[in-house]
Amino acid sequence: MRAIEPKEGWGRLPMKNGKKPLKIVLAKPRGFCAGVERAIDIVERALAKFGSPVYVRHEIVHNKRVVETLKDRGAIFVEEVDEIPAGAVTVFSAHGVSKKVEEDSGLLMLEVIDATCPLVTKVHKEGQRYAANGYDVVLIGHLGHPEVEGTLGQIPGVVHVISTAEEVAQLHVRDPERIAFVTQTTLSVNDTKDVIEALKARFPKILGPDVRDICYATQNRQTAVLQLANEVDLFLVVGAQNSSNSNRLREISENQGIPSYLIEDANALDPTWLDDVETVGITAGASAPETLVEELIERLSGIRDVSVDTMSGVEENVRFKLPPTLSDVPIEEVRAVSWPKRS
Repeated sequence: MRAIEPKEGWGRLPMKNGKKPLKIVLAKPRGFCAGVERAIDIVERALAKFGSPVYVRHEIVHNKRVVETLKDRGAIFVEEVDEIPAGAVTVFSAHGVSKKVEEDSGLLMLEVIDATCPLVTKVHKEGQRYAANGYDVVLIGHLGHPEVEGTLGQIPGVVHVISTAEEVAQLHVRDPERIAFVTQTTLSVNDTKDVIEALKARFPKILGPDVRDICYATQNRQTAVLQLANEVDLFLVVGAQNSSNSNRLREISENQGIPSYLIEDANALDPTWLDDVETVGITAGASAPETLVEELIERLSGIRDVSVDTMSGVEENVRFKLPPTLSDVPIEEVRAVSWPKRS
């Protein structure tokens, strides 16, 4: 592991409140992924280019701090496009939208800027290709999640949504030899392994994406938590309660027998969780800014003396291109974000 310098206020006193120092180990990677960075950047650049207000359909990403910060800068968040004035500048969230939403936006003559994660768009295109060739498409994901709802609305034809291997036995398809699958991007290789194996066992000719098409960020964050869980007494995951990938990070550490909690910010920390704890692991979901991790460390340092290390892990250097309509916005015109972007 690589030690990092404590920030001002973290403290390194021998004892605090009569308790032993607390060792904090940060997962790597954690926090913002490239798709989230791109989505936030799109909203900020749209505000710089077009001015306020810029409307955003659904939360741009699942994080209250991000949403509130963008609201303060002039973004207006809505659930449906019929809440948006005709002709207004509108951003689609990173989760993607259905064809119906796209059509409704066209009828309102909205100035649409699509912040859909390119990896989600890739899933849409794969599903559309299978459907165009007459295949039943199995979408492995959680019904009701915005990404799944958008993907369902992008694939014409027959689509079955399942989330467990047990559901495979209940599938009724038109032709067992013409079936394909795609997956929700916030699921990792491990999340989908059993379902895919069950599909292949029942439908030997099923087609599907290569494992390399699984979202790199989801896989990397889950692998880091799995490795770190064996070295800590407590695991804290910073992320929104409605964040699929954040919930899964907590489940992974909990499945290793480690007390694990998903918290939105430092205020949600219960000091009693630290009783008899000497080492705590911290990670953050793909939509959580690093500022929230820093605030959590600061809160912990107010309870116990702390030391802070970062585990060795994958260096992520993925970057996604901006939409052409925003590529001409000079970076100096974009108001600097109030959080570090990626760790």
